[in-house]
Amino acid sequence: MSDSASGVPGRVYLVGAGPGDPGLLTLRAAELLARADVVVYDALVSPQIMDRCPPDAERVYVGKRGGEHSRTQEEINALLVELGRRHASTVRLKGGDPFVFGRGGEEALALVDAGIPFEVVPGVTAGVAATAYAGIPVTHRGITSSVAFATGHEDPVKSGSDLDWEHLGRGVGTVVFYMSVGRMAANFERLVAAGRSPDTPAAAVEWGTYPRQRVVTGTVGTLPARVAEAGIGAPSIVVVGEVVGLREKLAWFESRPLFGKRIVVTRARAQASDFAAALEALGAEVLQFPTIRIVDPPDPEPLRRAAAEADRFDWIVFTSVNGVARFWSALREAGRDTRALAGVSLCAIGPATAAAIEMEGARPDLVPERFVAESVLEALEREADLRGARILLARAETARSVLPDTLRERGAEVVEVAAYRTVPDGAEALELRARLREGGIDMVTFTASSTVRNYVDAVGAETGSAEVASIGPITSAAARELGLPVHLEAAEYTIPGLVRAIRERFEGVRR
Repeated sequence: MSDSASGVPGRVYLVGAGPGDPGLLTLRAAELLARADVVVYDALVSPQIMDRCPPDAERVYVGKRGGEHSRTQEEINALLVELGRRHASTVRLKGGDPFVFGRGGEEALALVDAGIPFEVVPGVTAGVAATAYAGIPVTHRGITSSVAFATGHEDPVKSGSDLDWEHLGRGVGTVVFYMSVGRMAANFERLVAAGRSPDTPAAAVEWGTYPRQRVVTGTVGTLPARVAEAGIGAPSIVVVGEVVGLREKLAWFESRPLFGKRIVVTRARAQASDFAAALEALGAEVLQFPTIRIVDPPDPEPLRRAAAEADRFDWIVFTSVNGVARFWSALREAGRDTRALAGVSLCAIGPATAAAIEMEGARPDLVPERFVAESVLEALEREADLRGARILLARAETARSVLPDTLRERGAEVVEVAAYRTVPDGAEALELRARLREGGIDMVTFTASSTVRNYVDAVGAETGSAEVASIGPITSAAARELGLPVHLEAAEYTIPGLVRAIRERFEGVRR
């Protein structure tokens, strides 16, 4: 933390977090979050965006819970002034854009009055993002060249309206209402009274840009009843105009193969991002439930010693990306680098492990066709005479003994070192168990035997109506042994192979 101990005020950044999809966060916003001392955030800010904050950053929630504000706007203004005086970098993180129905202007004025420097970082506002994700352009040549953004929920204590309903009714092509689902019928009555035809196409977009997005279409005359029937609620955007008719051809977001599917990823959080991103790119809503964390082994000295003496081995076998990362870290700690492996042959289990080795400036000499220990043994025997060969295995602390035992049987001298260990991390078990029982999960994925064991320890051997997907036969065997059914096993025992199998599974169900 970097407090403004000198007495000189720090700076407050009024930052737009975008409409929900973390991929729509701006580069400037990501940069400021990465070095923030304190983050004051609203509801609807994605947990993936909050993960960009430093671990030691103070987090202050000021959003709504159950329809009630946790703090009044005046209290938030005073809080920002206080934090601006105490910290070098305060980020006020707001959904959408801070200056579009975000009350960012009020907060900026409070900072000006207090003499606190501030900066505004615009965000992608829901009025253009949610509509785009629904396949509705707010302007379109030949249909309309004007758009208005309006609040659909004005302050109820006001005596009149700040909205020019005559203009919204007759003078603008597309009207986008924020915060309007509860007042839709009344707002539409005023539009019609101002001259808008009740036959004008209209749509409501709930949870726009999120994997749970829902869209209901109709007309100004029919949409309120359809929205009520579908149970559409907040957060929602309502759009009125002829452009809504383009959705029939332009709806791209919901057409993705995994759209609407909720998939649990049990991989360690540090390793889950690529897997989760691949599933999200196909439309899935990913629930990260990291059953394990990757940590240092209890005694790191054997790994350090092996790295310092790496050039004394004939082969080094890496079974995971984690093993590669930890080994090269130990190599650097020993004052050495990739050049120390010039005379050593490297074996990588799986393309991801091979890619990790290449990122360190080396090239694996052997990548077995199948990514299990038995296949490694067969490949090594084809490549070299194992009698008398010195082989280093840098891998997980609790890895299976099949490979080292069989190598020793073939006459090799095998040195096993624990490069890392996995420990349970089931902090969100109660919430996941409840969602499984409610039938709110479509699939639970497992990428290693350790994730299966820790899942069962945290949640139990239950998956509700969800299917179980496994990365390969070893993981599948562990799942069945612990009482979990396996509905899907990847043909290629890699993350891309598992993603491909999941996609094919759900595409087959849809057909």
